[in-house]
Amino acid sequence: MHEPAPTRSLTKSVTIDRPAKDVFAYLADARNWPQWSVVNIFAVEATADPDWWQMTTTRGPGELRIRADATNGLVDHDFRDPQAAWTVPARVVPNGRGAEFLITFFKPEALDDAEFDRQTSLIDTELAALKKVLEDGARIAPS
Repeated sequence: MHEPAPTRSLTKSVTIDRPAKDVFAYLADARNWPQWSVVNIFAVEATADPDWWQMTTTRGPGELRIRADATNGLVDHDFRDPQAAWTVPARVVPNGRGAEFLITFFKPEALDDAEFDRQTSLIDTELAALKKVLEDGARIAPS
């Protein structure tokens, strides 16, 4: 089998003045995503499949799966909707008393370059919302 060529990607990050364990716990819980992913996710509901969450998004209905690994700070997640499916690698890294949240986007084939640029530019709004919510003391649900 022949591997495809690398695709276009973009990595963004934000520094959050909150312990890495708190940032990780918050991001690993899909119920929190509408509080910070304010551009893309309007609501999240549990489904019969404990790995997947039903979402209401700007593109309509979709599904979210978070593949969290606390040991390594991974909060990789998968999205799927009727138009496309994609994986987003993400990681929480300790930084002093706080944390860095890094997230990488790979351009799905369903998006042209202009739409990818538009969508990824909106992530800055979401990362700013994440920083504000967590630094303003968002409650972290026990796992």
